[in-house]
Amino acid sequence: MPGESHFSALEPLLTRVSKPIQYVGGELNSTVKDWNVGGFGPGGEELTVRWALMYPDAYEVGVPNQGVMILYEVINERADALAERTYAVWSDLEAELRAAGVPQLTVDAHRSVADFDLFGVSFATELGYTNMLTALDLAGIPLHSADRTDEHPLVIAGGHAAFNPEPVADFVDAAIVGDGEEAVLAVTDIVAEFKAQGRPGGREELLMRLARTGGVYVPAFYDVDYLPDGRIQRVAPNRSGVPWRVAKHTVMDLDAWPYPKQPLVPLAESVHERMSVEIFRGCTRGCRFCQAGMITRPVRERSITGVGEMVERGLAATGFEEVGLLSLSSADHSEIATMTKGLADRYEGTNTGLSLPSTRVDAFNIDLANELTRNGRRSGLTFAPEGGSERIRRVINKMVSEEDLIRTVAAAYGAGWRQVKLYFMCGLPTETDEDVLQIAELAKRVIETGREVSGRRDIRCTVSIGGFVPKPHTPFQWAGQLGAEETDARLHKLREAIRSDRRYGSSIGFRYHDGKPGIVEGLLSRGDRRVGRVIEAVWRDGGRFDGWSEHFSYERWMACAERELAAFGVDVAWFTTREREESEVLPWDHIDSGLDKEWLWQDWLDALDETEVDDCRWTPCFDCGVCPQMGTEIEIGPTGKTLLPLTVVRPDASRFAAGARQT
Repeated sequence: MPGESHFSALEPLLTRVSKPIQYVGGELNSTVKDWNVGGFGPGGEELTVRWALMYPDAYEVGVPNQGVMILYEVINERADALAERTYAVWSDLEAELRAAGVPQLTVDAHRSVADFDLFGVSFATELGYTNMLTALDLAGIPLHSADRTDEHPLVIAGGHAAFNPEPVADFVDAAIVGDGEEAVLAVTDIVAEFKAQGRPGGREELLMRLARTGGVYVPAFYDVDYLPDGRIQRVAPNRSGVPWRVAKHTVMDLDAWPYPKQPLVPLAESVHERMSVEIFRGCTRGCRFCQAGMITRPVRERSITGVGEMVERGLAATGFEEVGLLSLSSADHSEIATMTKGLADRYEGTNTGLSLPSTRVDAFNIDLANELTRNGRRSGLTFAPEGGSERIRRVINKMVSEEDLIRTVAAAYGAGWRQVKLYFMCGLPTETDEDVLQIAELAKRVIETGREVSGRRDIRCTVSIGGFVPKPHTPFQWAGQLGAEETDARLHKLREAIRSDRRYGSSIGFRYHDGKPGIVEGLLSRGDRRVGRVIEAVWRDGGRFDGWSEHFSYERWMACAERELAAFGVDVAWFTTREREESEVLPWDHIDSGLDKEWLWQDWLDALDETEVDDCRWTPCFDCGVCPQMGTEIEIGPTGKTLLPLTVVRPDASRFAAGARQT
């Protein structure tokens, strides 16, 4: 019977798998609603709109994800809708489910994913594609959208990777790009009306209604033509009423969307054991490698009072002892100093700590850091210069000088910090060996500065290196990617440069990823529909959890790509290390992020000329196109508001005493 719980079939399997608690559900603040919560129409039509939401990775990675958590709560607030969550199952449970004939289930009510109206998959990274195929297959949903009937859910992709949905175009029925809060409610409205009318026209009509909005991309409604040399000739609608370009969604007033109000508290250990509040969305720093910064424009700040209310409500609802103030560059909030001081005052003397993600070198100051550590928690500081030399930082528009970094770490070490982590990328456009070797020199100078200002020898600096992958909707979308062997050779030289200096080598940690996963990510990031054949071949060959080094197989990906792409006259290098020309039609050109393609091309030329561009929050507009195209504008403070009247939170001594007596 649709909507019934399969927990009785799942439970005996859990004794034979690792970490069984991740499949049990029942987390604090989770929601289980009646299957027919929306009731029935006069003709007996089901009126409930049902979403199964998936983060295509393990529970420990997926459950803290803010995007899924927000949509889960937004949908469940509706009286006529319900949402449940599902995550990728590890291989041990996958085998048990297949043997027992148990489908992919939600963790909330253990209902079959195939019973829902909509299966929404949020892709933060392209390396989750094979996990989606596992979930579809376990659920009994045909892998290809063309093979699905009215009995199957609509499979909808979202998240940052959905800004190029073409590699998974054969597997998803639709894709939604941009902010999800208003989008999922609009889709829910359309599905609710469709069901109330008795589902006229079936699946095809529902997809057409979604496509006509201009904000939902339905790949089946578009044809792709190719040139003899393998490039795309054009992407065009194959029926009337379908837009040539599909626009992203942008939520402007973040204070009107204070989600999650009741954050989930995982039962099993997760990658982030904290409550998180998004303090602003978007970034206009203009780092040319950063897809997130480009596709989330414009900047929209949450008010200081809005943040304070979310922190207070979230802590009361969860019991977490750490609050993460999240954004792409949290220290850039126009009222960050007032905000952190107000929160630190409010929770001084409690176990509540505050944290920021990786902080820009030029936005960090000791006053801010001290507010964040007032309750005694002092972890290492993380900064992201991204490029080793000043030349390469001009190329990527990371306007941070070596002196900025040294001044910042000197202040940190002088104020009592002992550990600093620096994040860089390898393989950036125009990069040379010398640019990368400058990372070693910079790290040595950081250690030297730390020893000098602190008078101590136990100063540490960790250098973490990630491989650069060109991303759609950025100025580097035309760039050639550095090959895996070249990346590994460059990193080997850097490691030797660090280790060879006896004065500093033992004080510098070195962490890096080899170049192979980056090539696969590059194939998926800038691929077109032909790459879908590779994804499916890898999955059929056993590919799972490609974002995990212990499960990733470069050899499998390369073998499948060679076999599946040969018929088209292209290969992995064609998608990755090849530089594109301005005139080339890119696979994602029909997905409108608001960014003007001519502006992106000019910024690419500026990168090659090592020309920097300022942050448009504080300077005149640079005509990137987002604000006029999307009818939006930058929304920043200061608002003049504070967190006053301040109610300082103090531990309730009588309550703790009573608790001790009960114990």
